[in-house]
Amino acid sequence: MRVIRKYANRRLYDTQQSRYVTLEDLRRLIIEEEPFRVEDAKSGEDLTRTILLSIIIEQEQADSEAEVFSNDLLAQLIRVYDMSSPLPLARYLEQGTQLMLEQQKRMQSQWQQAIRHSPMEFMRELAEENMRFWQKTLNQPNQTDDDDTPDKSS
Repeated sequence: MRVIRKYANRRLYDTQQSRYVTLEDLRRLIIEEEPFRVEDAKSGEDLTRTILLSIIIEQEQADSEAEVFSNDLLAQLIRVYDMSSPLPLARYLEQGTQLMLEQQKRMQSQWQQAIRHSPMEFMRELAEENMRFWQKTLNQPNQTDDDDTPDKSS
């Protein structure tokens, strides 16, 4: 895994390439599915999540046409953090996003190979796949971090 060090001056240093990088460089690594970890140069603390959030903020501000997070959605996400028993939102978002990306790749592949079925048939198959995914997801038992707690009955 590639290690990126973040220095106090907010500069990011790619230890593999021995050069300073930008958030845009890291965004390209993400698109290329190149794994990396961002760590504080002094303490070694993992800062990857903070940097990923910074990349999202930069993208949201750069192109209002490609805006993903509306004000209403952001407000709803903030409310989730304030719930006494938060929803397992991360799991649903991860699985839903993964499904969406897989379907996008599948659609692009289908269009490039020329349509085998009518467009309506293809859309029907996608809708059925979505339905199976959400049924499976909603029927899964809640998996929380409580799995680490010992069983009180023993």
